[in-house]
Amino acid sequence: MKLSKTEEELMNHLWELKSAFMKDLLEVYPDPKPAATTISTLLKRMQDKDFVGYDLVGNMRQYFPLVSKDNYFAKHIKGLIKNFFNDSPAQFASFFTQKSDLSEEELLNLKSIIDEQLNQKK
Repeated sequence: MKLSKTEEELMNHLWELKSAFMKDLLEVYPDPKPAATTISTLLKRMQDKDFVGYDLVGNMRQYFPLVSKDNYFAKHIKGLIKNFFNDSPAQFASFFTQKSDLSEEELLNLKSIIDEQLNQKK
């Protein structure tokens, strides 16, 4: 399941805060802040999608993520590779390295990350 752009924005705030009450979430938005009803609606949708849970603290809800940021984005990237790069990570890597105008230093850093992963698999 995927989040909308506004849901992703809210989820990013929740991942950063780890858990938050409604007032905490509203505070992290820049001006003009969204209406509390908008945030409430987004949270309800995200609960229905099993991305957000909450605990009752008195009569207030303390929201927390049910999905880690790493897991969400890993799934997102896998879908991107499947849908746009014929399910080929190599095609994705080729496109990414050729079209993103990376510096030599950035390419060497990527190579180092790949070499490290290869060594771990040995």
